[in-house]
Formats: sequence, C-alpha cells, structure tokens
Amino acid sequence: MQERYSPNDVEQASHKNWQERDAYRVTEYALAADGSPKPKFYACSMLPYPSGKLHMGHVRNYTINDMMARQLRMRGYNVLMPMGWDAFGMPAENAAIKSKVPPAKWTYDNIAYMKKQMQAMGLAIDWSREMCACDPKYYKWNQWLFLKMLDKGIAYRKTQVVNWDPVDQTVLANEQVIDGRGWRSGAPVEKREIPGYYLRITDYADELLGQVQDGLPGWPERVRLMQENWIGKSEGVRLAFTHDIRDSKGDLIQDGRMYVFTTRADTIMGVTFCAVAPEHPLATHAASSNPQLSAFIEACKLGGTTEAEVATREKEGMATGLSVAHPLTGEPVEIWVGNYVLMSYGDGAVMGVPGHDERDFAFATKYGLPIRQVIALDGKTYSTEQWQDWYGDKHGYCVNSGKLDGLNLQQAVDAVAAELAAKGLGEKQTTWRLRDWGISRQRYWGTPIPIIHCPDCGPVPVPEKDLPVVLPDDLIPDGSGNPLNKHEGFLSCTCPKCGAAGRRETDTMDTFVDSSWYFMRYTSPDNDQAMVDERNDYWMPMDQYIGGIEHAVLHLLYARFWTRVMRDMGLLKFDEPFTKLLCQGMVLNHIYSRKNAQGGIEYFWPEEVRNLYDAKGSIIGAERISDGSPVQYGGIGTMSKSKNNGVDPQSLIDSMGADTARLFVMFASPPEQTLEWSDSGVEGANRYLRRLWAYCHSHQKAVQGSHAGAADWDGADEAAKTLRREIHGLLKLADYDYQRIQYNTVVSTCMKMLNALESAQLPDTAVAHRAIAETLSILLRVLYPVVPHITWQLWRDLGYDQSFGDLLDAPWPAVDEAALVADEVELMLQINGKLRGSIRVPNGAARDEIERSATGHDATVKFLEGRDPKRVIVVPGKLVNVVG
Repeated sequence: MQERYSPNDVEQASHKNWQERDAYRVTEYALAADGSPKPKFYACSMLPYPSGKLHMGHVRNYTINDMMARQLRMRGYNVLMPMGWDAFGMPAENAAIKSKVPPAKWTYDNIAYMKKQMQAMGLAIDWSREMCACDPKYYKWNQWLFLKMLDKGIAYRKTQVVNWDPVDQTVLANEQVIDGRGWRSGAPVEKREIPGYYLRITDYADELLGQVQDGLPGWPERVRLMQENWIGKSEGVRLAFTHDIRDSKGDLIQDGRMYVFTTRADTIMGVTFCAVAPEHPLATHAASSNPQLSAFIEACKLGGTTEAEVATREKEGMATGLSVAHPLTGEPVEIWVGNYVLMSYGDGAVMGVPGHDERDFAFATKYGLPIRQVIALDGKTYSTEQWQDWYGDKHGYCVNSGKLDGLNLQQAVDAVAAELAAKGLGEKQTTWRLRDWGISRQRYWGTPIPIIHCPDCGPVPVPEKDLPVVLPDDLIPDGSGNPLNKHEGFLSCTCPKCGAAGRRETDTMDTFVDSSWYFMRYTSPDNDQAMVDERNDYWMPMDQYIGGIEHAVLHLLYARFWTRVMRDMGLLKFDEPFTKLLCQGMVLNHIYSRKNAQGGIEYFWPEEVRNLYDAKGSIIGAERISDGSPVQYGGIGTMSKSKNNGVDPQSLIDSMGADTARLFVMFASPPEQTLEWSDSGVEGANRYLRRLWAYCHSHQKAVQGSHAGAADWDGADEAAKTLRREIHGLLKLADYDYQRIQYNTVVSTCMKMLNALESAQLPDTAVAHRAIAETLSILLRVLYPVVPHITWQLWRDLGYDQSFGDLLDAPWPAVDEAALVADEVELMLQINGKLRGSIRVPNGAARDEIERSATGHDATVKFLEGRDPKRVIVVPGKLVNVVG
C-alpha cells in the first residue's frame, strides 16, 4: 500500500479493473447467490446535450445517480444506470455555421470527449446500452411511431403560425427571437402560416391531468403543480356573438357567429367590446378596406408567437369598424383587433369585460372604451378610475345585470348557460390550456419527417420497409435556411402510391420527440426489429428519474404522453414512465464583471479577482489581482461559460481526482437544493480523503491480521465497545439518509465515522484490532458510493476483498443492535435542580441502585452539607436530581 494518497494512480487502477471485468454490464433477471431473482431498480439521469464538455451540473446529477446505483447494488438489487446523448438540435447548427463543419462531426467529437469525462468520473454506467439521438438506428423508431400515429389519427397535418426571418429565409424557434428580431440577422421577425405536423396530446389531457393530480406520489409537489397548470383545465361557457358580416362573395363569415370562451359567464352583461386576433377572418375582412388597420395587423405579426411573450407585450389594438350582437341583449358590441389575442388559443377572439379583467381594464382605459361594473362584493367600493384587485373573488354577486342581479358565480353561470343554450348560442364546455404538440421544425439537424410529397397524391407516408429516412450528415448550414431544401440527393424520390417523381419532406422533428422515449430504448438497445421488447417490461416503469427543474413541464409531459401512445398501440403495459422524480439543484458560483469602454459587460473568472469585505465579512466588491482595478461583485448565480464563473470538472479531476469532485458536490448541499461553489470546500474534501488514506495506511497491519466480520465482543474492553457503538449508531443514520436521498448528510456521517476512528484510544490487542477492522469496513462501504475509487483501492489493500469479495458487490453492512447497547450509561447529576456533575451506572440499573450512586456522590455530600436528601427524582436514561 502506498504511503501517500495519489488520486491519479488510484483512479487509473480502478478504471482499468472495472473495464477489464466489464463490471457495470447489466442483464435482466439477475440472480442472487441463493438463486433467487434480484429485485430490479432502474435509476436514470436525464441525458445530456453533447455541447462539448461536462459542467458541474452534470457532475452533480450523475454523482447522485451513481451513489444510488452503487448503494442499491450492494443491497442486492439488479441496478441499471444507462447513458445516451440528446444529439439533435439547434446548438449543433449554430456551431456548424460558426466553425463551418457539419453538425454531425461537431456532435460526435463532443460525444467522444464527454464520454471520456464521464468515464473519468467513475460512473457505474452500462455503456453497452448507449444511445445517440442522431443515430439512424435510434431515430428510425421516431419515424416508425410517427407513421403509426399518422395511421391512427394521432398525428395530423395543419397550418401553423411560425416565426419567420425574412433575411435568412428561415423559421426561427421562439428562443431564437430576441426583442422581436432574429437572433442572427437582426431582422424584424414576421409571423407566417405554414403547414406542419401535430400530435394530438389534447386527446390525453384528461388522463395526463388526472394522473398528475392523484397518481404520482413520488414526484415533487411543485413539479406536479407546474404540469397541472400547463395542462390548464378550465370549465366555462363557449358562446357566440352573432353578426351579418359578409365576405366579397356575399357569404357570412364563419356562418355569422364569432365564438369566444369564458370561465366567467357571470360577467357577460359587462361586455363593452370584443377583441380578435390579427389573423382572425373578421380582422382580415376589415383590413381589406382599411389600409391603416392592414398596416397595424402586419405590425402585429412581428415578434414571437409564445403565450408567455404575448402576455408580457404591451397591449395594443385598433377598431375594425365592425360590430357583433350581444348574445343576450342583442346590443351592438364593437370589434377590435388586439395584439394580445392568439389565433391558436380557443377561437381567436375574446369578450372584453374591463370592469372585471385586469388586461381588459388596461386596454379599455388606454382606448377610452366603456367600463361597466357587473360584480359586487360586500364591503368593497368599485371605481372605474382604478383597477379593482378583488374582481376574481368567487364570493361576489351580480349587479347591473338585469335578471342575473343577486346571483352568485355558479348561479349566474348556470343561468347564462341555460339561456344561451335555449337560443342556440352557447353551452358549457371544458377547455384546456394545453395545445396539440407541433413537432415540425424547419431545421436541418433533426429526425426527418417520413413523408413524400407527390404532385398527384399529396403528402404520402414513407413505407415502413423504407425506414429509416436517413438524414445526410455531411451538410453545413450557412444560416440561409434549411440546407435539405438544396440537397437533390435527399429531396428526389418516387411516390410510393403512384410511382411519380416526388419530393421528400424537409421539416425535421422537434427534439422533444427524441427525449420522449430514449429511456425505454436503453432497455432494448440492440433490437433492430422492434422499438422495444420484453426487456422493457422488466425495467419499466423507471424507479428513479433525476434531472433539472427546467425540464419539469415540456419534457416530462411529452414523455408521459408518448408513453401512453405506445401503451395504446400495445407496445407497453404501464401508464406512467417515472415512478419517482428528483430535481437536483443548480450549481452556483460568484459573478464578477464591469463595463468596458464600448459599454459592454466584461466578465472575470473568480480566480482573477480579490474580494473586498465589509466589517461583517460580507463581500462588497472586488479588484483584479493583476492590476488592482475595481471589479463589480454580482453575487452568486448559475455557473455559465458566458459569465466566466464555471468550473471545469476535468481540471479538478486532473489536479485533485474525481473522488474529490464527487465528495464536494455531494457534501455541500442537499441534492434538491442549489449548491454554492467553494474552493475551500473542495480543498476540505481533498483533505478528508488524504486523512482517510493516512488512517488506513497506519492501521494496515492491524486490519490485515484481523477478522473483519462478526465476532464475540463480550470480552472487549470499553474503548472497543465505545467505538463500535458510535460507528453502528452512525451506520443507522446513514441507512436512513440513503433511503431518503439526503446524500449530503451521508457524507457528514462518514466524516464523523473517521473522526471516531481517529480519536479512539484503543489498546494494542487482538480484540481492538478486530474492532478497527470491523468499523473501518463499515466506513469504507458507506463511503464507497460517494467516492468509489479510493474506497475500492483501500478495500483491496486492506484485504477486505478476501472476506467480503470485491467492494462493488460487497454486502451492505448491517447495524448490530447489540453494539448500540452500552454496558454503562451516564446520567447528569443535579443537586436541588442545579447541574453538579454526572454519575455512571450499569445499563438497566434498578432505581434504588441509581439513588445510592447519586446520594453517595462527592458532589451530593458537598452541596447538601451533610443533610439527608428529602427525595431523589430519577429521569431514566437522562438525569438524577437530589433534593435536600
């Protein structure tokens, strides 16, 4: 055994051993030593995007997973921990534009480097199951299931509104629209309607909502609430405002009915205007004879299309000069075009009730539209000059509403719905915030949509036998649109129906498709004849999923939907893919910056600056170490390359070892909370590992010559019994913390174990050596899932593998309850209620024995000054109070 801890040597040796043994390859239906089947456990981290290098968020996520996998393997589980790559998407195209290399080359080079980093971390990954989203062997099944969904009517084609960059001649994702302009060209973004493919996730809305409300106890409450809000079930009334507005041919537009949906039909008598989306047929009709309105509508088409962006946009509108009839009174109601109304939500029109809707109030105030109170609340005074924040109170009642006056919310809604139904103008309806999932992306680097466009037959599905439709991987995007549109080798094909010349679809699939089922492909990675097979039935549903809170809505929702589609096609036997979910916190670090001469912000690495502190020790600023110039301290924030506050895991691994990195990220914070980076904390983690190595080296002979298993401890001296009692007590705590995934306190417990071993005053006897051997074996096994390299090496060097086998499959230590029972207990001694010392009595001593020991104590004699005690109060296991 080396005298000094050398992380490089230790980690290389362990990696070599694990690789030669293929130690992490997992098979289904594994058997225990007694021949019984091991219980399965599937623990999976969300797969990374191969951006080039791992960051500390990756290190934290994967170490959490690794700890879980290793500890459960020792407890006898058959544990699967796989890994893959979310390899399609926009970042690769951006990098290709910048570096002028194909996205495929950039992606695969990054995968190779990041995989090497993961291996350096010592992760217990079964690499035989590795998948990559840009591998045709994987995305073939995206295409296959898409065709099945198309056949079942779950997938369909319709026109969609997209962001269009008129300079680059390309569709932009919402995240590529910055302040209404294209991220690359800077041109004002337009809205255009183009055809695309959608998946009917709304068909599953009820089931998705019901399960997230009642059937996911292993998920964090905040994630379930986020999903519930995103699905957004609303119960209300869909009603029609009638009109006699006709198009150029004399036909009624939309059959003379403009539909809206409202959850507050009780406010219907407060309608003073209606607003329609810029793309609404009534807006288009009005604009045909109104150049000013036409220009306004064109201006509305600039900017993003997301609901979030529209919600924060300044509300603007223009009157159309048209009106519709109020469904109950028949009075005319003005129609306005509003930039805050989305055609993709509901019917593209809303009724304006400015007296009781904050957005409508702001709009009406801006344009001088009437504001009418129709809801009152006892004790509240209404004013049309200032917004009333109690409008949504469900305990209000109708006023200024004719026969509705005095009715509460539910009574009024029922009455309005009944009257509208009688007139044939409306009915109660449930609507959803959730919209069907548009999967078409006008980008190159993604799964090709398997459709052929024929001039005679229209869109025709690619025959299943011709899958996969392979994406050319040698193209280099230049920012001027999808390069597939210029690639004749990809475009040219034959119509499967009529044999005529056709053109392939150049849209590719949303990358959320890739991540909606990859975790199931891990179970059947080598099956080229089926998407999944019976092995998926063994591993799924997944027992533990681990990933960031930023994926709490879309990824998890799409994965839940995709699972149900596969279930309904007979591919699966379960409803929900993830039994438990853990969202790890982000890794934070200090941010330092200052404005440069050009007005931009220049960021500095933490190691470049020296902090300045106030009298309380708080950071108030900083200065550059190189020249002493002032630098602004920006607090702590998420690690980011752009802010120069990231920490390169590889640099840390090279200098202090992967175990130091793992130990720090697990100790510094509970897994679900944010972690603040600390260089001193990293150094402290490294010191602990050096102490552990030093202790093992100094006790090597004592341990190697002792039996490390169960022994007869009756003849052990008190020091050995005390050590065993402390270590087994700490083991009990570690067991509990492993179970509840509080890995920071597991590390804390291991630190206490080493402290106990180092401070134990043991004689040089065989029984003391046995105590060291046993308790040290417990520490190494409890610590092993955190820092597998150093513990594996020490386990072998100390000869434990001869007694228990290799550490990877060594049995998890069991708490010896007998060791927790002390021969003697210490009781605090009080004299007349004041603490005066302590006494030691045999464990389980009778009351009279405790009283004799207390009354005969020197402190009792001294403070009672020879008087006999009046009474003795014994609190078992805690104290004795002698009253005199």
